[in-house]
Amino acid sequence: MIITSEMVIFVIAIVSAIAGLWWRVEAAIGASKKDAILQAQAASALASLASTQLAEHKLHVAETYITKAGLRETTEQLMGAVAGVKASVDQMNQRMDRVIESQHVKPKPGGVQR
Repeated sequence: MIITSEMVIFVIAIVSAIAGLWWRVEAAIGASKKDAILQAQAASALASLASTQLAEHKLHVAETYITKAGLRETTEQLMGAVAGVKASVDQMNQRMDRVIESQHVKPKPGGVQR
């Protein structure tokens, strides 16, 4: 087999086509890689922002709202205070009854009540 110039040109054309195709594939892979890196950075920034906002919200909730146990404790304290006020009012009524009973004097026969 004799190598002719047409055969050399054909082989060079095939190798050039394969090299050009490979260069385009590598360029597409590089562009996709850059896009993927940018998207990953954006997603990371967004996740960091969401994490920060969630931490701020958790702090706000912890500062603003009461837990069930805290509400139960507060309710028990209030109910105890109300019971104490009720007991004081009952004692006040009994004292007033005693004062009124002690002031009530039976009228003397033929005397004037003052």
